[in-house]
Amino acid sequence: MNKSIIVILLLMSTQSIVGQSTKNVLFLGNSYTGENNLPTLTQNLATSLGDNLSVDSNTPGGHTFNGHSTNSTSLSKIAQGGWDFVILQEQSQIPSFPPSQVATDCYPYAEILVDSIRSADPCTIPLFYMTWGRENGDQTNCASYPPLCTYDGMQDRLRNSYLEMGFDNEAEVSPVGATWQYVRDNHPSIDLYSSDGSHPSIYGSYLAACVHYASIFKKSPVGASFTSTLSASDALILQTAAEMVVIDSMENWNFGVRDVTAAFSSSITDFDAIFDYSGNNGTDFSWDFGDGNSSSLENPSNAYLTNGTYTVELIATDGCTSDTSMADVVIAVSTANVTDLEVISSVEQYNGRCVVRFSELKHGTYYLYSAEGKLIKHKVFNGEQISLDLPNTYQYYILTIQSEHLTQSVKLVR
Repeated sequence: MNKSIIVILLLMSTQSIVGQSTKNVLFLGNSYTGENNLPTLTQNLATSLGDNLSVDSNTPGGHTFNGHSTNSTSLSKIAQGGWDFVILQEQSQIPSFPPSQVATDCYPYAEILVDSIRSADPCTIPLFYMTWGRENGDQTNCASYPPLCTYDGMQDRLRNSYLEMGFDNEAEVSPVGATWQYVRDNHPSIDLYSSDGSHPSIYGSYLAACVHYASIFKKSPVGASFTSTLSASDALILQTAAEMVVIDSMENWNFGVRDVTAAFSSSITDFDAIFDYSGNNGTDFSWDFGDGNSSSLENPSNAYLTNGTYTVELIATDGCTSDTSMADVVIAVSTANVTDLEVISSVEQYNGRCVVRFSELKHGTYYLYSAEGKLIKHKVFNGEQISLDLPNTYQYYILTIQSEHLTQSVKLVR
């Protein structure tokens, strides 16, 4: 049997979100979200950048994930569905506590909220709002857990816990706390805290709005004309910080963790191609094999009739996002040392039965495919003819005959 030559050249991979024009975002948190009306700040920032953002929120003071998991207002808003993102902010101290305590007091309720969000709308993205350490650490709990004695120690615990929630729940993380740390380190003259050393000042809330904008739209907030009560220069510093931490390091925040990718590979034997989906998260597939045949199988096959270059296209989707990949497949079956005689000399069909006679061929293997490339049956034969029944499942079939030196395919109509 001759092996064909295959060359695959990736031409294009494009990802799209189905039916998206305006982003609808629900904020669930407490005063860290409600202070300075963060949802509206984020909305105004988006509007000034030419983007549409519709927001709603529920932010009772001191509320926890545990509280939101049973809060009738929160659950009712989640159940409305249609949200592109639901932003989840835990009480400011809980994720900084010892890992064993966070695993008991925080993670189960984060999971409950994520499950509620996806039950209401599987296309909604849960977005965990990473908060910041207190200005001088959490002195109330310092003695019982020393990492909380300093801002840096508290911030490290918050970062680790929020990232773990993102990874464990296949959710994204809005790294407000990480950006807050960058601004503290590089622009200490900008006071992000209110007088209590915990809640955000307008600078802190504006920074959070910039980070949320970048996390939602996956775009830089630099250049936003909306600056709230900040000077243009201070606003630009915070916009740039969000760009640097969020946009320049998107892989750190689990962005696109559930996005569909449409990568695929193929293997070729003579005229027969087998395609394997190697992307992520696709549930529905549309293949175009470039020869008029198509398939909706995840891992289809196709029987090409002649040598040539065929552009294969795969569209993969999960009903929320889709991705398209295209590649050129080159079929080149060598016929060296073969006479000009065809393998198949005649084909007779009647009542769904097919008799194929060969010229100067005594043995080989036949493969029967549907027109979309699904292998129906194959068998080794000896003799000058074969007889086979064509199932009534399909109207058209491709019969491929392979011998030691050559291959021939013929289209059969039932």
